[in-house]
Amino acid sequence: MNYQDTVNWMFQQLPMYQNQGVSAYKKDLSNTVLLSKYLNHPENNFRCIHVAGTNGKGSTSHMLASILQEAGYKVGLYTSPHLKDYRERIKINGKEVDQSFVVNFIEKHKPFFESNSLSFFEMTVGLAFDYFSKEKVDIAIVEVGLGGRLDSTNIITPEVSVITNIGLDHTQFLGTTIEAIAIEKGGIIKPGISVVIGETQPETKVVFETISKRMNATMYFADQIIQKKYKSDLIGSYQQINIKTAVQTIKVLDPQRFEVKERHIESGLQNVVNNTGLKGRWQVLHENPKIICDTAHNKEGLKHVVTQLFSEKHENLHVVFGVVNDKNLASIIPLLPRNAKYYFCKPNIERGLNANALKEKFELFGLHGEAFESVNDALDNAKDNALSNDLIYIGGSTFVVAEII
Repeated sequence: MNYQDTVNWMFQQLPMYQNQGVSAYKKDLSNTVLLSKYLNHPENNFRCIHVAGTNGKGSTSHMLASILQEAGYKVGLYTSPHLKDYRERIKINGKEVDQSFVVNFIEKHKPFFESNSLSFFEMTVGLAFDYFSKEKVDIAIVEVGLGGRLDSTNIITPEVSVITNIGLDHTQFLGTTIEAIAIEKGGIIKPGISVVIGETQPETKVVFETISKRMNATMYFADQIIQKKYKSDLIGSYQQINIKTAVQTIKVLDPQRFEVKERHIESGLQNVVNNTGLKGRWQVLHENPKIICDTAHNKEGLKHVVTQLFSEKHENLHVVFGVVNDKNLASIIPLLPRNAKYYFCKPNIERGLNANALKEKFELFGLHGEAFESVNDALDNAKDNALSNDLIYIGGSTFVVAEII
């Protein structure tokens, strides 16, 4: 198989949460443990930082990678989902894994994957860890895919554990309360390993304190620690929370193993996009009219995005919006601007919510617009209607943003 054939097989033959939802979620680590043993435990051959959270874990992971790259280290970066190409999930110093490695890895191990019914995510974690091991990275930033306690990445023993924040997302898997979700994400806290919490939340503070005490893990609440203000090329105002989390994580790293100076922190934060290739975080795509996209897709993330929208100077606001079909719309629609024209669309995946159904949901809250066949049709229409001093915002789902970048 060539690269495209290989990726097609991975997507079509194995359950994948991004496309299918509940059917792809496995509630134990037995398959990942089995795969790790089969691959001779590659995760034991490199140091890592483990990053979980409802929002901000992708930005925080990329910030950490960029800072450590500036300090001269060979840095692996594992994130999900991807926007355009599967290989975006697995990088070293900003360079995506080679197509040939993906093809050879799948070809070599395909019989094992099939005989043990491994999921897309389990297989991808194995690929990433094997790649980082073979390439001898100094450290890898490993982002949790879903939850924490039962996530396939949770076979690692990190230098530091990071939990950015907790929100009501993926409740069908993780629980229906903030406290329950915090327990799941707190499952990445390991015995004797320091943990950095990005945001202090009343509902989760006691949960994390209880787990950390039981694990004898020193805990830091990044937002409670006084830091100088850093600048970043990730320009959304909400990134200040992620910056604090990343900086505190770097400061917790053992200085005997990783020497990171202040200048590395500063330059790393100012060159995240260039160093890591991160896309879709308050990304400005065009001027006159200004077009901005952002991958925020839940209540907590969209709340920050809407605040940022209100701070942007513009005449009229046009919103291109699409979601997946398990999204709790009642929690997010009230957050969105009322004085905007909406262009409803369906992301081109199995889980995408029909644009007309989305329109009807919005109309129940007094927000109006038109439904379109595709994301690009919706964006083209918004462009046709926008004046040079208007603002077009594209969001609601990672998959909506992926189609226009």
